[in-house]
Amino acid sequence: MSFEDAIRPAPGGAIIDIEASPGAKETRVPAGYNQWRKRLLVKLKAPPERGKANEELIDALARLLNVPPASIEITSGAANSRKSVRVRGMAREDVVEALRGRI
Repeated sequence: MSFEDAIRPAPGGAIIDIEASPGAKETRVPAGYNQWRKRLLVKLKAPPERGKANEELIDALARLLNVPPASIEITSGAANSRKSVRVRGMAREDVVEALRGRI
């Protein structure tokens, strides 16, 4: 299985399924792929307090995908390590290409 299974098309963009580990020594987006859960792994330096880890995730994805942070929205799992994130204005294939070679 490929990391591409964690990315699916959505109206006006794409959805990325993520498994986040906050409180890590360093931020790594992406940090790998969980083939059983079909989720990208990310490590976030920010603690899971008051939305800090979610903010760091959004900022890191925005930089990686070269989109404004306002184009990224956590659609499910905001208070959970398993999240789904919508990237507006970017097709699934474009997200896959941006991540290829980084996992």
